[in-house]
Amino acid sequence: MESLSVREITPADIKPLVNYWFESTDEHLTGMGVDLKKLPSREQLTQALNHQVSLPHAEKMSYGLVWLLDGKPIGHSNVNPFDFGESGRMHLHLWQSGNRQRGIGTALVKKSIPFFFENLKLKVLYCEPYALNPAPNKTIPKVGFEFVKKYVTVPGSINFEQEVNQYKMTREQFLEIYQ
Repeated sequence: MESLSVREITPADIKPLVNYWFESTDEHLTGMGVDLKKLPSREQLTQALNHQVSLPHAEKMSYGLVWLLDGKPIGHSNVNPFDFGESGRMHLHLWQSGNRQRGIGTALVKKSIPFFFENLKLKVLYCEPYALNPAPNKTIPKVGFEFVKKYVTVPGSINFEQEVNQYKMTREQFLEIYQ
């Protein structure tokens, strides 16, 4: 049986995380809603992640977790942006295609949600995947998020304008499901 675990990102996780962004196919990235022209350079991303890892939770602009399969990093989830003690937006990424569509992502998101609510003291956690990206739109409702609305936006600094599905989980829902 495969062992799945989640932990906060450490400096040792930054290289494989950066590799994911720079070794993924253009098709995979655009399928998630990424505007390839907006990606920072490898050096800029590495520097930004190293800085974020070093900060206390309340001072971070992005809070990240690494996903592990049998002790090896296979993906990550992060909340960015977030307002400490209020709300944040969750993102989820399995790095290798062979780990996708196997239920692993659902299990890892379930393990990640408590970190986000507890460490960031959130009242509400949102997830706004690209409406045309089927994987997160199947996963998010399975782990307890409720659908709020579909709308057009530029959801992040590296995205193009797109239709997204907004899902949310309140602290009350989290406590009911995960405690």
